[in-house]
Amino acid sequence: MAIEGFDYKEFAQLMSSQAGELIPKEFNDMQRNYVVKTLSNFTLLAGEAIANDESLGFNADQAIFVTQIIAEWAFHKSIDLVHSGIMPEHWDGIMQKIAFTIFEVAKQAIKKNVPQDQILQLIEHHVNKSFKDAIDNLEKRGVITAEISQKAMSQSNIDDMAAQAAQAEAEQKAAMEAAAAEQQANQPTAGDSQALPAAAPVSVPAGPLDKSLKLMSVALVLKILPEDRVEAILDKFAPQDVETIRNYMKVENLEAGLDINYTLKCLESIKEFLPRRKTPSQESILRQLNKIFDQHPMEDIEKLFKSERPFLKRFISKAYEGDYYPIPVKVAQIVVQYVRDSV
Repeated sequence: MAIEGFDYKEFAQLMSSQAGELIPKEFNDMQRNYVVKTLSNFTLLAGEAIANDESLGFNADQAIFVTQIIAEWAFHKSIDLVHSGIMPEHWDGIMQKIAFTIFEVAKQAIKKNVPQDQILQLIEHHVNKSFKDAIDNLEKRGVITAEISQKAMSQSNIDDMAAQAAQAEAEQKAAMEAAAAEQQANQPTAGDSQALPAAAPVSVPAGPLDKSLKLMSVALVLKILPEDRVEAILDKFAPQDVETIRNYMKVENLEAGLDINYTLKCLESIKEFLPRRKTPSQESILRQLNKIFDQHPMEDIEKLFKSERPFLKRFISKAYEGDYYPIPVKVAQIVVQYVRDSV
């Protein structure tokens, strides 16, 4: 008997489409197809097993919870296997053990009414243990070397994605804020022009995309970034340009000596130096919600979800505690926009 509100085929398709957008760009077609196919197959199998097993007694939220965990771990660990150096003929065996472990741990934990945050911790522990046991077994059988075993165990796509997303989010936000600030800048007055220090005079170059103007525009952006991000971006420039940019950054009221339209054109021409974030991440979702929590009482936000499904209430509650309740990030982004527009 099907579970009302749980269409496992549609859910598997949703997870597969999301996975396709997040696979590392350096993967070849075989590797990409393996990741998507593995996620899709395990999601379908888990969803079908849950939907057809009346003894489990799962509701739609519980079914989605278990199926999504399997999908996400299938995605991350299959990518780890591609990076591991282990031959492809051994990947399926490892992934099957991981999927079975997740299913059993989640099933038993839900039956015992274990809180979902604890279930996630249990699953992570057992996934890592299953992965390690499978790698150790291959090494003991002489299928892989100790070096490959060590390389495989050092892989963690879930951590890599979290770090990359946090970095990209910070840099994208800084670039957007810089552009917005420049667009709103007032036209310079005579007093503003005189505020430029005599020791570091700045004049607007004749050409709208002159190199000096480009470097000044970069300096405007870097002045608002944290020091570690400044250094990371400066590493992309030639040493002589770095020194010039640093000097411009020391100039007070630098924007007074620049034409805003020219500056924006220059920023556009050097945008390759500023990473662009293409998809939302769990970290960015939490940051957006934290801003909302800082501006509005939690009681007002909870009222919005009074009649919503339990997993949405749980998502908001966990976000308030600083944790990400596992729902698809695209769904989470819709929830964030709903909260932002409603409070």
